[in-house]
Parts: sequence; C-alpha cells; structure tokens
Amino acid sequence: MAGTSKTAAAKPAAPKKTASKTVSKDTAPKKTADKKESRAGAKGKEDRYVAYVSTYTRNADKGIYVYDVDVEKGRFIPKDEVKITNSSYLTISHNGRNLYAITDFGVEAYTIKPDGCLENIGTASINGMRGCYLSTDYEDKYLFVAGYHDAKVTVLRINDDGTVGEITDEMFSAGLGSIIERSFLPHVTCAKMTRDNKYLCVCDCGMDQVKIYDFDSRTGKLRIKDMIRLDQDSSPRYIKFHKSGKFAYVIQEMANKIDIFSYNGEGDNPDFEKIGSVSTLNEDYKTSGSISCAMKFSPDHKYLMCSIAGGNSVTLYAIDEKTGLLDKRFNLPVSGDYPKDVAFFPDLKHIVSLNHESNTMSFLTLNLKDDTIVLNGPFIKVPSGNCIITKRL
Repeated sequence: MAGTSKTAAAKPAAPKKTASKTVSKDTAPKKTADKKESRAGAKGKEDRYVAYVSTYTRNADKGIYVYDVDVEKGRFIPKDEVKITNSSYLTISHNGRNLYAITDFGVEAYTIKPDGCLENIGTASINGMRGCYLSTDYEDKYLFVAGYHDAKVTVLRINDDGTVGEITDEMFSAGLGSIIERSFLPHVTCAKMTRDNKYLCVCDCGMDQVKIYDFDSRTGKLRIKDMIRLDQDSSPRYIKFHKSGKFAYVIQEMANKIDIFSYNGEGDNPDFEKIGSVSTLNEDYKTSGSISCAMKFSPDHKYLMCSIAGGNSVTLYAIDEKTGLLDKRFNLPVSGDYPKDVAFFPDLKHIVSLNHESNTMSFLTLNLKDDTIVLNGPFIKVPSGNCIITKRL
C-alpha cells in the first residue's frame, strides 16, 4: 500500500532531526537550557484539564455538567452543574476565555473561571428555533449558530467582554432534497469557518450540500460564494478543518463516510477539491440503520475519530499530514447506545464516548500501537448527553 510505504520511509528520518535538535540545545546558554528542561519536566504535573458536557433537560434543570479530567487514569471527576435548558451544543472561544452554549432561548455566554467552573454573563436571542451547533470565528468576534429545524444560520457579534451582542446576519437554506425519511427539507447542521477566517462553511443535511459563504468580518454579513455538492442522500453533518488549514473533512450521516477535500483560499474564490473518501463502518460487519455522528481531531491533529449510532462504535483514522488522506486503524464498540459525541484525552491514551440513549459516558483505554480500545472502569450517568469538550486550564 502507498500509505504503508510512506510511513516506513518517514521513520528513519526521525533520529536525524532529534540528533540535530540535541546538538542545538547543547550549544545554547546553560541557563536557557535549564529553564526549558524545568518547564518540560513540570508540564505533566502542572497541566490541568476540565470537561464540559451538554445535555437535554427533559427531567432535570441542569444542562451542563463540569468535570475535572484525570488524564493519567482516563476518568472524569464530577465538579459542578449548570442550570440551562436543553443545551444541544457547546463551543469554547479560541482565546479560551469563554464558553457558549445553545439553549431554548438562543445562546448563553459564560466566563471560564481559573478553576474551570462557569459564570453566566448573559443570554442572546437567535430570532428563531433552537439551534443544534455553534462556533466562533478565529478572531472571536462573531458567533455562528446552525439551526436544524428552521434551516437558518445566525451570525451574532461577540463583544470585547465575551458577551453576545446583536444579530448581524441571518441566512436561510431553501429547496427540496430527495424524499427519504426526514431528509427532504433543508436542515442546517454545522457552520464552521475556514482556518484563514475567510469563508463560512455550512452543512445542509437535507439538501446534501455544503454552502460556502464569503464572510465580511467588518460588518458580520454573509454572501453566498460557492457550494460543495455531495452524493444524493448522503446527509452531511459536520465539516472540520485540519490545523494546517489545507484539508477539510465532511462526515455524512446517511452515507456513513467521510469525504476529504483539499482547500486553497489564496485566490478570489475558495478552491475545494475532493481528494478522497473513507467509510466510517466496519467493512466486515455492517449494522443496518447505522448513522455517523461525531467527528473529532486528536489534540495533535494526527488522528481523526468518529462515532456511529446503530453500530454503537467509534472509528479511528491516522491522518497523512502531507496529503490529508485518512488511513482507517479500527472500528470498535464503545459499550453504549447512540454515541452522539466522543473526545480524546490529552495524552492520547484514553477516549470517552457520550452515549445519548443509554444516558452514560463510557471511558476506554486507547492503545495506538495495537489499535485497540478497552473499557476503563464504570460508566458515569449523564442524562441525554449531546456534546463534550475538554479544555486545558
């Protein structure tokens, strides 16, 4: 295989780079070297993480659960609970200061305290039905909310103090898709900026499209620029960009696959070119009724993980950093029903699955050498979990 050949060729080069860096450090002033060693040695002890889990509140008034993350043991420790109605999605600003959550009333903004707990700093209306996804631009000046039920993208200004200000634009999707189950009307499921902060990419799972909008960061206005047309009945759910900014990944609910695109935004128009596609399922054993759900990068962006409802499993891929292509490593069960979201632990030695229908979080030990996951301790009860994110304090 070509991927195997590239990996094998890359391994001998690593010792040379390491040796070169070691020589460079030896020639540096001793004081500077000592400081670097001190910081490196203390890093593992000093780094602390928290996790935030959003839930529906059918039988409770708490909709965000806060946990301390025990990285070494691969577990969460309950820390706090936040009162909010039906928080279907969360996002953290790129500067790490604020958390934004969807609620029945629009969006709620929080300041993240030094200990990771949340302080509510206000609510803003989105002038529509409850959203299903939200994200910020890379300058943390705007908040984008995707609306599944009303097929709308809402753009809101973010004030300097992190509170959410006025609506600057609203954009509706229109049309009719193929008549299958729920997917014959527009449903906006994701709104995400390209990493150069030029274009807003909007997934419409009813129309099997990703609409590309030119975004004016001065006015907060959108203007349709282009469109990525996906396979009929594929139902694109999320689009995510590699940290290099060169590659985009679109996970599709009904087609159970991830399409891979190269991206170039240097010209007057966005250039997306499809370069590959991979299945999210176990090719040896396919469960009927499977739907692809979450898609998350590892902290170093060397791996991509997705979850599959129906099959109740996760699939892990290694990312070729040069080509952006994905190499499937495994598809394995998570011991939970409807893994609506998943997350890596910072050390890449554990993962967590948020199981919406079984009302649990399952923790699994990840072995990247053997391509295995093993259940790690008891479940933690979480009612109707929707979204999970971790943050370093």
